[in-house]
Amino acid sequence: MSERQTYTYLSRTFEAAGMQPKTKYGQNFLIDLNILDILARGADLQRTDVILEVGTGMGSLTKRIAPHVGHMITIEIDRELQVLAARELEENTNVTMLTFDALRNKNHLRDEVMETVREKLALFPGARFKLVANLPYNVATPIISNLLSVDPLPERMVVTIQKELAERIVSPPSCKDYSALTIWMQSQCDCEILRNLPPTVFWPRPRVDSSILRIIPNAAKRERIVDLDYFHKTLRALFFHRRKFLRSQLATATQDHLSKPQVDEILAKLQFSESLRAEQLSVEQIIDLLEESRRLTPPPQAD
Repeated sequence: MSERQTYTYLSRTFEAAGMQPKTKYGQNFLIDLNILDILARGADLQRTDVILEVGTGMGSLTKRIAPHVGHMITIEIDRELQVLAARELEENTNVTMLTFDALRNKNHLRDEVMETVREKLALFPGARFKLVANLPYNVATPIISNLLSVDPLPERMVVTIQKELAERIVSPPSCKDYSALTIWMQSQCDCEILRNLPPTVFWPRPRVDSSILRIIPNAAKRERIVDLDYFHKTLRALFFHRRKFLRSQLATATQDHLSKPQVDEILAKLQFSESLRAEQLSVEQIIDLLEESRRLTPPPQAD
């Protein structure tokens, strides 16, 4: 089937089924088979891997990967499209097809996603969990960021996403793309753009360029963050008013638990000028800043 995933094949299949790609689900199908190979190579597939795919589409990537791994879990929100994909994948006995929104909300994956992943990992001693997907643009950020808060963590993520988002994730400090998402990803992972993609490799063509991004969680980096929940929440608050100076940014982000003298104490200890902005600090400096903030935060009161 993957050899037939061309514009002509897809358009005729949709026409025969009386269907059109749905914009609300971000349906843009890869029609360049070389891109599927780049995704697969970037994932370093092994016979015991358990692969999660969000956005089954017509099953082209699923069918390309499934013969090389232990099990593949593929999720498609569009029930009509899942019916077409099921016909293409019926001979693949190591594929679990799920039909629902992979997100419970923007901050959490649906529980069934990781329940299914853990169930399949138990079948393969030493298995590695990976995300490999042509992600719909409208869910790319929450899928990627939420997978850094699950157990077990993916060993790697190799995804096609909007180029603008990929550039934000790999951005250096002092750039307009440098953001809370940048720091959340880089503080825990090694992130690399493998290939930029023009709209012509998709059907329908999106209005923007895309990128293949590889994300590999790094245990040594994650160990620097003592409390991931605190770090995530305070990081987002720190960048909410990114044009303010650092003292004001930190005071606002920590106003529920730190006094302004404590904020001044943190800046003095780290030798950060009040006239800096958070976007000028490196990822390591942001980690130091938020760890000092966490250290001075009083523990929650027992009921």
